[in-house]
Amino acid sequence: MMIRSLLLFFSAVSLAAAQSVVPPSQPASGAGVTSGQPTIRFEDSTRQSGINFVHSFGSTRLGSLLEGTGAGCLWFDYNNSGRESLFVVNGTTLPSDMTPYPLKVKPSPSPAAHLYRNDGNGHFTDVTKESGLDLDIYGDAVAAADFDNDGYEDLLVTGYGKVVLYHNNGNGTFTDVTKQAGINVSGWAIGSTWLDYDKDGCVDLFVGRYVRFDPKYRAFYAADNYPGPLDYAGRTNMLFHNNCNGTFTDVSEKSGISAQIGRAMGVTAADFDNDGWDDIYVANDSTPNFLFHNNHNGTFSEIANDTGSAYGQDGEATSSMGPIAADFQGRGSLDLWVTDGSYNRFLKNINAPQLGSSSPPADWKGFDDVTAAVGISQTEAQYTSWGSGVYDFDNDGHLDILIFHGGLIHLIPQEHTVFRGLGNGKFVDVSREAGSVLSNRTVARGACFADYDNDGKVDAFVVNLGAEGTLIHNVSTNTGHWAAIRLVGTRSNRDGIGARIEVVADGTHQTAERVASSGYLSQSDGLVHFGLGNADSISKIIVRWPSGVVQELDSQPVLRVLTIQEPGERKPR
Repeated sequence: MMIRSLLLFFSAVSLAAAQSVVPPSQPASGAGVTSGQPTIRFEDSTRQSGINFVHSFGSTRLGSLLEGTGAGCLWFDYNNSGRESLFVVNGTTLPSDMTPYPLKVKPSPSPAAHLYRNDGNGHFTDVTKESGLDLDIYGDAVAAADFDNDGYEDLLVTGYGKVVLYHNNGNGTFTDVTKQAGINVSGWAIGSTWLDYDKDGCVDLFVGRYVRFDPKYRAFYAADNYPGPLDYAGRTNMLFHNNCNGTFTDVSEKSGISAQIGRAMGVTAADFDNDGWDDIYVANDSTPNFLFHNNHNGTFSEIANDTGSAYGQDGEATSSMGPIAADFQGRGSLDLWVTDGSYNRFLKNINAPQLGSSSPPADWKGFDDVTAAVGISQTEAQYTSWGSGVYDFDNDGHLDILIFHGGLIHLIPQEHTVFRGLGNGKFVDVSREAGSVLSNRTVARGACFADYDNDGKVDAFVVNLGAEGTLIHNVSTNTGHWAAIRLVGTRSNRDGIGARIEVVADGTHQTAERVASSGYLSQSDGLVHFGLGNADSISKIIVRWPSGVVQELDSQPVLRVLTIQEPGERKPR
């Protein structure tokens, strides 16, 4: 009884600290759902936004696996302004010994990553130079987290031959702390993520590595294509334990992570068997995927084959790109959505016990590939899929899927697709009615998602290989109500990474986990977004923090961002 009273007290404190971001056009009260069927629609807002990012693969034409991999992006509130800013990774000019098609005229300045500060009103300013994010790297991916719990999100950028960890100084600038932090990664690192695998309140770092790339190796029939992933030896992945003092220890071997050799592309971490501990899913290229199960003792076991998540629906090792964990049917367990070079995969979570229940996780049956049954494979088979996002784009209470496509080994542009969720894990293809921006063919790679204009609708940015990126504004009509949740950990890591959130509204239960990286080479903003349909209020929010604290908040408003702080104080270290 005493514990319950304390939780109620701290919940009240969290409620008092709740913030709202409500644009004048969508007030918190008196706003009902417009009559009519919700319609998902997007438009290209790149020109008016001030974002002028152009990706470079460093040569005159694609000539290697390195050049065709592309790059990702990140939405994050690096200056705590309440607005999501955009960071985009880039390649750089390749020397003649790195590509068969070197640039005859080297661009000046050389291509580089960019940070665009969100100024509000849909406009951004390029602040790369003054931020200190002057990366000397052929970059691929980015992952963000507040690794030192100082209230500001830090950056990890991965790429060929180098990984860079930037500390956020809290004044709009960043400092390279890779060496002093003990992050030492050799080879070609691509998808990576943050997670608190031992639940000590500090986020740890998983780094996925791709292949042992040899830039001098050429295919025998070079006119047809360049060597693919299976022409190079795979690599082991790496895990770094956060020592909670600004440094990390390489525990790749000790944890069992380095026991597996793969070809990592996208990576995400989430609790798939509902045992309260985050696992790691690695989408491998032309190699069976990995699911590293957290053994609760600092070690992991690779169980992808046993759980039906290693291969595609035909039993083949597909060119997997980007994994996303999401509860598509409101069952309280996380399914997997994985883009790849053929059908993509919708992996339904089977028989996971309810989080916090007494049912043993050993009863978990893994996943069942239902991609064809839910109506996705038939459309996606004609594309090569890369970045994607799983969000309720029309706020009707059902998750939708937006997917970006592009040629695999040639610069072949393709249109993009969006599947509107119908509930019960069913979807309908509404791509060609969703705006001309999705019919505009590009060679897409990474994509990241955020409500950058705070209107309650989730937007996107997509990196196009060797071309201008696209800011995709969500202008869906007849949309439902919404709420977004910002977590602030105290005993848990400050970002709340690994926390499970359950929202109950109008008798409907929705579940999501606060994750770091998601999809292909990218990370979306840290807010957890819920579409609520006609619900005028939220009956209950339950947050299960990594620390083990379970926090319940009743009668919450909609049409705003709610900040929920974990009860308790951070222990000094």
